[in-house]
Amino acid sequence: MAKSLDELLKIPGVVAAGEFTPDGKLVNYLASMDMSREMAAMTAQFVATVSMMFNTLAGAFTQLSKMKWVPPLGWAYSGGDWTVAVMGNWGLFIETNKADFNRLFKELGERARVETVAA
Repeated sequence: MAKSLDELLKIPGVVAAGEFTPDGKLVNYLASMDMSREMAAMTAQFVATVSMMFNTLAGAFTQLSKMKWVPPLGWAYSGGDWTVAVMGNWGLFIETNKADFNRLFKELGERARVETVAA
């Protein structure tokens, strides 16, 4: 189980790992890429906002579709060469072509203490 930012950073493809509060404040981060504290803090605000939006959408879609979309576990966005993955209040920057997404989501889910579906 991943227990620290150091361990999350050791997952293949992960170049930055961070923890943020639900309202978007940066708690802590580590990066093997060039990432300033300012960029990490801005990223924390962005991922908290997107998480809040998905939480709202999940609740609404559950009511409308009668499908179980809550509680939300996490989300990911991939574009260009990069992926951002978020579970709970933990987020990762990942080089997409180097990632093992099954391992990544398992480790991130364990850190965020969310139950993930086995592959």
